[in-house]
Amino acid sequence: MMVSKIIDETNVQMPYDVYPQDKDQPTFKAYLTIIVRDEKGEIIKVHKQWSHSPTSNFIGILLPTNWYSATGSTWTITNTNGTGYIYNPGGGNKSNGLYYPATQNNYPTWLVMIQVGSGQQPNPYNAYSLAAPIANGTRTGQLLYGQPSVSQIPIVSGSSIYFVISQAFINKSGGGVTITEVGIILDIYMYNLSTSNFQNFGYFLMWYDVLSSPISVPNGGSIVIYYTFMVNP
Repeated sequence: MMVSKIIDETNVQMPYDVYPQDKDQPTFKAYLTIIVRDEKGEIIKVHKQWSHSPTSNFIGILLPTNWYSATGSTWTITNTNGTGYIYNPGGGNKSNGLYYPATQNNYPTWLVMIQVGSGQQPNPYNAYSLAAPIANGTRTGQLLYGQPSVSQIPIVSGSSIYFVISQAFINKSGGGVTITEVGIILDIYMYNLSTSNFQNFGYFLMWYDVLSSPISVPNGGSIVIYYTFMVNP
């Protein structure tokens, strides 16, 4: 609840040109909030924009199993190293899929991080990695990555329901660091029916955004990034 309170009470307006241009409002919305603090912990900037860039990896895994079964289709998902894997949950002796429930013994797919970068890509749908990822560390141009956090349960507000993914970053590089792109990374495990084995497909970019304006993180400063995914907004 504290996360939602911080986001909701932040005094910032969405730029007019990022609002939907028609009268019909979507039943699902995602938006990105970035809070920048200086070395004293004071808020110096708040950035907020609509997020509408699921990648091809996300779409392939989101499609229902019966679509794969009915069409006989497969989907190529590509990890951040550029290696493609065939995703085929539709049945048959070559099928695979995400194992559920995700427990330690079942090799769960898990949230690795919100990743930030200093590049940009014109077609987020085809992106499988950030254009110029910023490394985790304290050297020039790097940021210290905190652990990602996900709402333990969906948050209900009136007729809306949402959850938040957040992560903190600290700049101890000795100079300013500029962020222009953000993405959500998962580590995906698949269960292969033909071999009865689990396989780690690696890190996958599932959601990607180019920032509408660059974010500068001062030396000694920090940022917290919030991804909010809302149904029936």
